[in-house]
Amino acid sequence: MKQYGLIGFPLSHSFSKKFFTAKFEAEKIEDTQYDLFPVEHIKDLLALLHQHPNLCGLNVTVPHKINVLKYLDWIEHDARTAGAVNCIRITAESPVVAAFTGEVGIKGHDFKLEGFNTDIYGFEASLKPLLKQHHDEALVLGDGGAAKAVKCVLDNLGINFKSVTRKEVPGHILFSSLRPHHIEKYKLIINTTPIGMSPNVDECPPIPYDAITDKHLLYDLIYNPEQTLFLKKGEEKGAVTKNGYEMLVLQAERSWEIWNSKEIYP
Repeated sequence: MKQYGLIGFPLSHSFSKKFFTAKFEAEKIEDTQYDLFPVEHIKDLLALLHQHPNLCGLNVTVPHKINVLKYLDWIEHDARTAGAVNCIRITAESPVVAAFTGEVGIKGHDFKLEGFNTDIYGFEASLKPLLKQHHDEALVLGDGGAAKAVKCVLDNLGINFKSVTRKEVPGHILFSSLRPHHIEKYKLIINTTPIGMSPNVDECPPIPYDAITDKHLLYDLIYNPEQTLFLKKGEEKGAVTKNGYEMLVLQAERSWEIWNSKEIYP
C-alpha cells in the first residue's frame, strides 16, 4: 500500500484529501491512499515517517511550509529561492547513489526527503492567462509561506511588487498606511492571508477598495468561499477576479507528478 498525506496544524478541512481520494477512484489507482497528519510541531516529522514506512510523499501546509526546510536533504531551486516547501518526495536511500554522491539521508536514516514548492507552479500557471501589459506592479497582501511562492512567481515574471503586512517590516507597506494612491499604482493585488476564509466570510483585507478600477486584477489564494468579500468588492468596481481553486488543483497534480517521477535528484 502506497501512502501519501498532508502535514499541518490544525487540519480541520482539507482540499488535498478530497482531491486525491477522488483522483484515485476516478483513475482506478489501487493500493494507494491519502491521509491527514495533524502535526503540531515540525520536530515530530521524523517520528511520523518512521510510524508510516509506506509514505511516499507529503504535502505541507501551515504552519510548516518554512520551518520544514531544515529537515530536508535536498530542495529544488525555486523552493529554496522562495524559502518555502509544500511538497516532499520520500525516497529510499540507495547505498549505490550515496556512495557516488557522498550523501546519505538526513541524520543517517534510510530515506531521503526532497523538497519542492508546487504552489509556485500552480500560481504561475493560473495567473499568467489573466495578465495584461498594465499588470506590471503588484501588491502582495501578507508575508507567510504562501506569499513566498507568490513573490517567487512575480520575480520570475518580472513583475515588481510590494508586500503589505500588519507589522512593520523593512521595505513593506503597513495595511494601516495603505492609501488610494497605492491601489492606483498597483493594478495587480494578491491576497495570501487567511482573511475572509470560511467561516469568517464577512471579513476582508483592509485596503482602500474605492480606488479599485476595471484595470485591476484581484487574485485571492482562498478558495472557500468561492467568492471572498475581497473578490466581491473588487468585482463591484469592475476588476477581474480569481480565487485559488485552480491553483490548488494544479499544484496537487504537480505534486503527484513529482512523487511518481523516477528522476534522481542530487
